Amino acid sequence: MKRYLPFQLILVVLLLTFLFPSVEITDHTKANFNTGDVAWMLMSTALVLIMTPGLAFFYGGMVNKKNVISTMLQSVVCMVIITIIWGIFGFSLAFGDSFHGIIGNPATYFMMKGMLGNATWKLAPTIPLLLFAMYQLKFAIITPALITGAFAERIRFNSYIVFLCLFSIFIFSPLAHATWHPDGILSKMGVLDFAGGTVVHMSAGWAALASAIYLKGRTETSHAPARVTYVIIGTGLLWFGWFGFNAGSAFGANHLAVNALATSTTASAAAGLTWIFFDMLRNKKPSALGTCIGAVVGLVAITPAAGYVSVPHSLAIGIISALVSNLVVEWRSRTSIDDTLDVFPCHGVGGMVGMLLTGVFAHQNVNPGNTTGNGLFFGETHLFFVQCIALVAASVFSFFGSLLLLKITDMISPLRVSKEEEMVGLDISQHGEKL
Repeated sequence: MKRYLPFQLILVVLLLTFLFPSVEITDHTKANFNTGDVAWMLMSTALVLIMTPGLAFFYGGMVNKKNVISTMLQSVVCMVIITIIWGIFGFSLAFGDSFHGIIGNPATYFMMKGMLGNATWKLAPTIPLLLFAMYQLKFAIITPALITGAFAERIRFNSYIVFLCLFSIFIFSPLAHATWHPDGILSKMGVLDFAGGTVVHMSAGWAALASAIYLKGRTETSHAPARVTYVIIGTGLLWFGWFGFNAGSAFGANHLAVNALATSTTASAAAGLTWIFFDMLRNKKPSALGTCIGAVVGLVAITPAAGYVSVPHSLAIGIISALVSNLVVEWRSRTSIDDTLDVFPCHGVGGMVGMLLTGVFAHQNVNPGNTTGNGLFFGETHLFFVQCIALVAASVFSFFGSLLLLKITDMISPLRVSKEEEMVGLDISQHGEKL
């Protein structure tokens, strides 16, 4: 029965395309689309998509040579699987009619119904609803891909597919709804998360920590990066795509997009430079790997703040996030937690630092849409406390929710490869291919 399950699922999807063709136009109001906004959001959607192959190179270059293909494929496969889930009911779970601010109604946009004509999302009225849905899809794709660095070199590929589906449905979608839907519980509290500090990076980071703890350490402890050049290429693609990730979250070609692009650039540069200098202060050589990791940490940390803070404060966010993540990486290396590529110290901790510093440096002059208030730096406390509450709530939900999903996945299909498969390498044992 299990052998034919994938084929049966494909048949179900094929059947749904005939039963729910989604060709009816449900919105007949006059369009108010802005062609500049539409063009920018089309570009941003493509930019965010290229981040996933970029992540594949970033992670793939860090693992042992015998696991490069498997590690890269774990990122790329998200592009095909999450797209199907999103198109059928995933978008509805995240942005459908709210159920107590926790999750969306899966029937609201089932099979992308109601996407034709002049339909729009209430917070992005100048672009088509379908474009908004496709843009948000790219966030749904990269989030589970980020987790893969934590359990690299020891997870069964078939089991990983089960886990990423469960994570997307039960962790990512509720967090996206709670944070980005106007009726979401965190949104109503006034939580500021411009482009995914909570929804993407914290959720992935805590899931990564849960995965590293649940799967335990690798049998083979020696670690030699396969291709540092891959890491450099991946960093370039991530930084390039991050302009769509952050600046695209303005949902238009406007001043907020410009500010988000500027703050993203400066925070990443500040973090990359800080990582180098901090390593040198501890008598380490300035490495390409450290520079790349630092730059990505800066991008992670500025993500929730990009449209709410000024350029000078983005420099502070980059510097602080690099110092904190570097110290947590050092701490993690002295523990028994085998987070293979330090996903939690970089993405999880970076996202948390960014969320807190949004509550410190955000100002309403940067983004008048911020109705919660100014940050702690400007003498106001309300926003900072709101950010703290969101940080704790999202952390608990993501960590313990992921542990539960890992257990469920393990019951369905064993997560860990055998000792022999691990020694041979996942490229051969899981895919029958080698670099």
